[in-house]
Amino acid sequence: MRIITGIYKGKHFDIPRTFKARPTTDFAKENLFNVLRAYTDFEGVKALDLFGGTGSITLELLSRGCAQVTTVEKDRKHFSFIVDCVKSLKTPAARPLCGDALRFIERCSEHYDLIFADPPYALPELGELPERVMSSAMVGDDTLFVLEHGKNYDFSDRPDFVEHRAYGSVNFSFFRRKLD
Repeated sequence: MRIITGIYKGKHFDIPRTFKARPTTDFAKENLFNVLRAYTDFEGVKALDLFGGTGSITLELLSRGCAQVTTVEKDRKHFSFIVDCVKSLKTPAARPLCGDALRFIERCSEHYDLIFADPPYALPELGELPERVMSSAMVGDDTLFVLEHGKNYDFSDRPDFVEHRAYGSVNFSFFRRKLD
């Protein structure tokens, strides 16, 4: 796994073969961040990475200058890997948390500018994530929520849906609360 651009560009991390999580492919990640640049200037952004997995998105957000990146990962081995990766960057902007992302959504009252979620594609609650996140206290008037998911999901009928992008088998749906 490597960081594509930013202050840590080119830094590599070896993911243990025993990991269940799959990092977002470099191709999909690069395209995702090209799209995100149209929505946000990463400098000073407060971001949340739900279902942190390997930490690939967290590391990319940190590299691009986010002021704070909170990562929530339930699996202790994956969490430890993320902690080791962010320690190697020596950045105070990283806030890794070991815990359940669904419970975090329910309990968190902190606002974020950017929320990214890459849940396991087999997660039974995946289809409910846009509703859970967008109705949570984490979402402010200008929060952008990005959900990575498989091809079998279509969220385009939601009032807060902005756009969908597909890169191979990786799909991203973007959501933002509509202001009245």
